Amino acid sequence: MSDPGELIIEPKNGQPADACVFILHGLGADGSDFEPLVPAMGLPRSLNVRFIMPHAPRLPVTVNGGMVMPAWYDILAMDLGRRVDTLQLKRSAERIQALIQEQIDQGMDSRRIIVAGFSQGGAVAYHTALTFPAPLGGLLAMSTYLATGESLEPGDANRGLAIEVHHGSFDPVVPESLGRAGADALKAKGYGVNYRQYPMAHALCPQQVNDIGKWLQARLA
Repeated sequence: MSDPGELIIEPKNGQPADACVFILHGLGADGSDFEPLVPAMGLPRSLNVRFIMPHAPRLPVTVNGGMVMPAWYDILAMDLGRRVDTLQLKRSAERIQALIQEQIDQGMDSRRIIVAGFSQGGAVAYHTALTFPAPLGGLLAMSTYLATGESLEPGDANRGLAIEVHHGSFDPVVPESLGRAGADALKAKGYGVNYRQYPMAHALCPQQVNDIGKWLQARLA
């Protein structure tokens, strides 16, 4: 898969970043999709956070008639199990892990790096964070599912990872039951997961944006 780069937003206060948040977009979007989230969260200017929003490569997507679009991996069927191209998903996760490692190599403490993802990007975020070899600061999974649950081999470094899972009650794209199933599967493996449900469809709502801001501030303050 080609590497189309990423959108990077540096701290608005002009200070060097000492924390980093990766946000992975959903199918058919790009990194700029979540650019408006940054000011909407109302984070204090004292937080020196760098936001990195990678762009997915363009791939043919089977469930969309083979149409080529930004996608982290191919979706083979839209049944409840969400059959996906697991190899492509894992390659996308490896790409994000390489970007995380770049931040660490530049002096960023891995515990101040958070991985977030929405929908398809959330499935990649799950795999990225749970298999990363160094302890991270947190994982935020939004309106998504644990696509690699059966083949996932979590590393020991993030057994204590703070995991926040958000889902809409009226999501017509990724049923809320899939979001809850992923959270429950991780709880069964011993992970601490906080699950929040919102009265929304496949999107973000104002209360959720507020909660995300508070959660990030608690993790990075």
